[in-house]
Amino acid sequence: MFPLPGVFLYPGQVLPLHVFEPRYRQLVNDQLDGLGRFVLATLLPSPPAVAGSGAVLPVAGFGEIVRHERLPDGRFHVWLLGLCRVYVQEVASDRLYRQVTCLPFPELPVAANLAKALGQRLRSAAEARLGQELPLPEDAPPSLLADLLLQMLGAAPELLARCYAEPSVQARADLVLAAAQAAGPGAAGGPGGAAPSPN
Repeated sequence: MFPLPGVFLYPGQVLPLHVFEPRYRQLVNDQLDGLGRFVLATLLPSPPAVAGSGAVLPVAGFGEIVRHERLPDGRFHVWLLGLCRVYVQEVASDRLYRQVTCLPFPELPVAANLAKALGQRLRSAAEARLGQELPLPEDAPPSLLADLLLQMLGAAPELLARCYAEPSVQARADLVLAAAQAAGPGAAGGPGGAAPSPN
């Protein structure tokens, strides 16, 4: 597990990471010897005694390394593709980094008769913030559009965590749309949000 404060890995998002701590260099090395997949978890905002050792949000992103650069001093630049959300439970670790068991995070889909209208509302809100059309197909699912709009809002960490961990796509979309309306028009933060992240 790679825990970071204020960072969320969304399905379909490519997140760049700058990996320099020995424990996370070990994590990347271990995963490059296998499937190249690991959990990126969000540290909760309570000050831990040791960096990276605090409690994490129980819903995290499961990702796959789609590109990496190994630097001469052992650091990495990694591009991590979000595959899905998972529930995580921490287990004992014999490595430098923390380890977790992943459990499925079943999303509750939007009712079929409501999905198209909800998708249109989410798309309109996102395009209003971007000032241009979204480069996504017309049948993009509400779950994807809600996640995309959420990333644009620059919302408070508490709201981000609440929306990220919400299994009902309808409830998540309603929260994001309400936040977008409350925020009013403004420049988008841009999907992805994070620059290469320290660890």
